[in-house]
Amino acid sequence: MGIGHREGMTLAAVSAPAPAPAARLASRLELALATGSGALDDLMDAEPVDARDGALALAAIHDLSVAPIDVVRETVAHQHHPAVVALKGRLESALMDRVAALVSDPVALGGASAVESIRAIAARDLVPSLYQWVAASAGWAGLRSFLAMEGGPDGGFDDLVALGQIGLTGEPKLEMARNYWDEMGRGSLPAIHTELQQRMAAAVGLGSTPRALLPLEALNRSLLCTVFATNRQLQPELIGALGLIELQAGPRCRKVVQGLRRLQADEDALAFYQEHADADPRHGKAWLDHVVSPLSSDPWWVAGMVRGAMYRSAVNAAFFALVTDRVDEGFARRRQGGAATLHLLSGPKR
Repeated sequence: MGIGHREGMTLAAVSAPAPAPAARLASRLELALATGSGALDDLMDAEPVDARDGALALAAIHDLSVAPIDVVRETVAHQHHPAVVALKGRLESALMDRVAALVSDPVALGGASAVESIRAIAARDLVPSLYQWVAASAGWAGLRSFLAMEGGPDGGFDDLVALGQIGLTGEPKLEMARNYWDEMGRGSLPAIHTELQQRMAAAVGLGSTPRALLPLEALNRSLLCTVFATNRQLQPELIGALGLIELQAGPRCRKVVQGLRRLQADEDALAFYQEHADADPRHGKAWLDHVVSPLSSDPWWVAGMVRGAMYRSAVNAAFFALVTDRVDEGFARRRQGGAATLHLLSGPKR
């Protein structure tokens, strides 16, 4: 593939789609949440016009559960409105169907333990080839755009760990507490991972990509864990997905560190990814040994944890395939003398 080439290319995270018509469910939901209960009643049986519309509407519903309260403010009063609950269920079902369809090689739950299965899933595509481009070739514009879309290894990870440990006991709860303590910088405010991420974003000059401009593959990837986190029956899936994130983050972050060092980034840019490059391999092993393994005596937990890891791997693969294809297209245009800009939302909306 072309991403190993060292040609210069600007990686534009998105190209803006046409303005969303008022008929789109995401727009109608936004207005109804601001207007109140009567307007929400009209959405009881509403359906999205396409998968992206449904994903954006679902993201707004998940905001009511997991976004900072200052973001949602008064609209959170509608979190349990019957229409919102009905919409959430339908949209999550559609998302899970989309994700299940992405699983090309399901992991058999026969003789292998959950630990062995999740470790095998993590090893399948431990470091996608796109990270080689990040490490060896990407310029500042491309790297910024990729990092804004990729989201880093945190992306609300601390809150997901907090939600995932509810009701657990013994070693799994203790290990998740250790993990959360690391997320909290082991008691040091400047070392909190979200603080490191914010300083990295400022140092690198990352802009904020509006969610409405993200491709469906990126939306699916970000929504999957919040589906798990906001549905108690999917707690095992959440545990499995978070374990996979920990297992894969370290080697990927090392590639980002290489790219940042190659571009002579300053320490604030490096610290966030360096922390994960160093710590996450330990976190991944500890998660398997002290969370997944103790919960594996129950087949219900085993099936859910493996399924969560498998689904997370599937949405990762779809996202990285999209970005890789666009990078290759960008290099092809560059070689043909055209503009070397990558648009992740080229063409009609999906």
